[in-house]
Amino acid sequence: MLMAEETVPRKASCSNDPLLQCADLILPWLTPPELATVSITSTSLRKASASITTRRSSDASRTFENLPVPFHNTVDHYHPYAYFLYTPSLILPSAASRLLRQPWGSAAPLASAPSRIPAESVSLVDELGQSVLSGCDCEACGGVGSDCPCLGLGGLDDVGSECGPGCGCGPECGNRLTQNGVAVRVKIVRDARKGWCLHSDQWIRKEEFLFEYAVYPIHHTNVKLIHGFLLGKGELLTTKEARRRHQCYDEKSSHGRFSSALLVVREHLPSGNVCLRLNIDATRIGNVARFVNHSCDGGNLSTKLIRSSGALFPRLCFFASKDIQKDEELTFSYGEIRKKANGLPCFCSSPSCLGTLPSEDT
Repeated sequence: MLMAEETVPRKASCSNDPLLQCADLILPWLTPPELATVSITSTSLRKASASITTRRSSDASRTFENLPVPFHNTVDHYHPYAYFLYTPSLILPSAASRLLRQPWGSAAPLASAPSRIPAESVSLVDELGQSVLSGCDCEACGGVGSDCPCLGLGGLDDVGSECGPGCGCGPECGNRLTQNGVAVRVKIVRDARKGWCLHSDQWIRKEEFLFEYAVYPIHHTNVKLIHGFLLGKGELLTTKEARRRHQCYDEKSSHGRFSSALLVVREHLPSGNVCLRLNIDATRIGNVARFVNHSCDGGNLSTKLIRSSGALFPRLCFFASKDIQKDEELTFSYGEIRKKANGLPCFCSSPSCLGTLPSEDT
């Protein structure tokens, strides 16, 4: 006996909606306010937006790093992650490749994993106009008995050297310790007073390399030569622009929870007559190092400028100044000078805390 098959009306499939078909392609490009606006338009988009938020919270590095960098917030439900644009290293892109947006939180794996972005390099030519190496031509650097010329910079304190884009050796070279991104497991933790902080997520031994202070300069068309050294503009700022931003950031910080990541690095050469000054701002574009807070006792991290042969600029790298336990906050000293009587409050809680953050003329 044949039974009549009952037809049950079905809801329209989400796949018929062009917007939902492309949601996973579009939503990762949105900022948090834009994502929040989209999420209230439909149930499906609310769920898709929530998934994006969860995936963003699981890795701040957007898979640029070999190790994920998760956010942890047990303080409130309003800040699942901090939004910024990520770069794994200090680079100088051309004006045509300015980083204005960046996908973050897609469910589908990228067609190809993000690779390390090559550093801006300096090319040398001989008297015949032929390109020559500005670094070593070793086959294996850093081994026992190695005489690689990139292994040391005599007479320069707190400055190290590595092989770089001007060398004949490859990325597997043993003298490229700081060029492979974040080297240890870390996590970004929310604190009720400090805001976001960077914590270790493993035991770290003294003198071990952790990461560099990376920024992504938006443009570098204005570069000027001062005493034979290049100073870039963009997110590598002129001193004038650094002072303007410093004043603006201080004003914002005094009225609420705003955290800047403007850093001034001075490299003094052996003669004492020349100082290379770099003004780098990772407030909008940077890496995990932008979450390292100040500690009046010097913290558990030390910094060192690393020059790579053939690279245009030195890189500021962080090393463990002592053994660091898992879950310990990572901190270093922003400086010793405090020129402002009403400076920003310091919450480092160290026995030697002076109550205010370091401040000096930018």
